Amino acid sequence: MADLSAPMRVYVAAGRFTEPDPDLPELAARIRALLAEVAGDEAWRRFLRGYAPPSVPEICAALEPVETGEASAFLARLAAVDLLWPTHWHLPIETAERGAEGVVSLLGRECSWWTNHDAECGAVKGLTPLFDSLLAGTDGEHFALALQVADD
Repeated sequence: MADLSAPMRVYVAAGRFTEPDPDLPELAARIRALLAEVAGDEAWRRFLRGYAPPSVPEICAALEPVETGEASAFLARLAAVDLLWPTHWHLPIETAERGAEGVVSLLGRECSWWTNHDAECGAVKGLTPLFDSLLAGTDGEHFALALQVADD
């Protein structure tokens, strides 16, 4: 996942759950921790004064499922293409695609993927006061998170 990060733009986290039988609330708790990391980053602190990450139930409510077959392309776009300026790249697309394919492959076909995008209407359920885009996956033992943030 570290290969998919970009300083001050794309934040990532991955690991193994410590809780028995982790499910969506445990994944949302890891998302909440990543949001707290962004809020504590000096680059974003001035934009996020007074911000506290949403609660675990609020994060769960903001998540929409992503088909496993779409996860790799979604993750590569999230890591490589800027949210506001799609002609600006954070990473070479080949690097992002290779990294995303590796992550999706390691988590396996039975992995569940989640985003804060509502594909049916094209809306994004923001998790911060900034523009943000999230993809989170779990195989029930491990998790992988990628979050891009931007400000106009």
